[in-house]
Amino acid sequence: MSRNWNTESLRELDRAHSWHPFTQMRDWCAGEPLVLVEGDGAIVRDSDGREYLDGNSSIWTNIHGHRHPAITRAIREQLDRVAHVSFLGTTNAPASELASRLAGLFPPGALPRVFFSDDGSTAIEAAMKMAARFWELGGCPQRSRFVAFDHAYHGDTAGAASLGGIDAFHAGHRFPVDRISDPNGLDRLATDEIAAVVIEPLIQGAAGMRVWPAGMLRRLREKCDATGALLILDEVLTGFGRTGRMFACEHEDVIPDFLCLAKGLTGGYLPLAATLTTEKIFAAFLGEFSGQKTFYYGHSFTGNPLGCAAALACLDVFRDENVLENLQPKIAEMGRLLDGLRDISGVFEIRQCGFMAGIEIRRPDGTPLPWQERTGGRICEAARAHGLLTRPVLDTLVLMPPLCTTAGQLERAVGALRRAILETVPASRSQPPP
Repeated sequence: MSRNWNTESLRELDRAHSWHPFTQMRDWCAGEPLVLVEGDGAIVRDSDGREYLDGNSSIWTNIHGHRHPAITRAIREQLDRVAHVSFLGTTNAPASELASRLAGLFPPGALPRVFFSDDGSTAIEAAMKMAARFWELGGCPQRSRFVAFDHAYHGDTAGAASLGGIDAFHAGHRFPVDRISDPNGLDRLATDEIAAVVIEPLIQGAAGMRVWPAGMLRRLREKCDATGALLILDEVLTGFGRTGRMFACEHEDVIPDFLCLAKGLTGGYLPLAATLTTEKIFAAFLGEFSGQKTFYYGHSFTGNPLGCAAALACLDVFRDENVLENLQPKIAEMGRLLDGLRDISGVFEIRQCGFMAGIEIRRPDGTPLPWQERTGGRICEAARAHGLLTRPVLDTLVLMPPLCTTAGQLERAVGALRRAILETVPASRSQPPP
């Protein structure tokens, strides 16, 4: 329910005490932070009552829209039971049911074991620790290296950050990681030392929404099978309908050894992550307590009932509202609308994968703009004035709205981007907005 907010008071509190991620706080504190207080479907509202399309799904998390009645109801009903209980030594109904539901999204026996954690980074951490320990327990301690891809991003905890290929995020982390650009890169490595290969399937998000070539994931699975390396798929971004199917790996009929989920798992409502794996991996950790095979890793909020209840409701919405079927024409409409931006001289390339896209801005001759000019950031700030909220990856504008976004809202979002580009990029200003 709406209420009167003291916007300037909230801003002052934030400037005085908050430290925001990936944010230069000197500039932030000198500006007028946007205070978001309400949401409804694909719309969010600020403390002054202005409405915006949530063009990046609240940092890529929201799936079915804000304040979805089914998810809200599930959380409220669980609150009337218990908000949190330990997953160390006990279990709870939502977590047990969710583990079964997640395993059931794959062919029988494919990924039957589910390890819960808190976010995408910890889902990756769990997979890495499981993979390394699996080889140790199997008598192959030399298989301790991980392979990741150029420009990768898999999170900010120590293990996940060591996989990253973007210096601004990962400089200083030194774990045993080899970096390749395509599956053939495995041929140049000592494959008997590789514990696992990690990749975001179909598209690299933080690299600027860069789409992998068709068939690449299938080739990588075959390479891993040939070398014995385990395959870890980071579907933190791509999972839960973003690519047009429930999971990106379905597009190429690939089953990994580990599947990492977070962000959209709860519909974007609460922090929750899951690492799915095979019975073979799970069985390697079984034995007498004295054998020290136990997987010593976990979090206080592992299997949190509120998060698991939200995730169960999120899966129900996919089923009850035929979300994936209804999404297909929206994907086509997004592509059609984005094609209309190609006549702008500052638009270098448009990359789309399912219901998410990146619009890369460069000079008319194709050379990158100086990153210090923050062109992508300034375009997104200009789009705010036209009712669209999103964030760039450097000079690549991200459009990734909730799956419930309507065709009309898509048209408004792309129109806002067009106007913002024309207002911000000097080479484009001669072209008037439509």
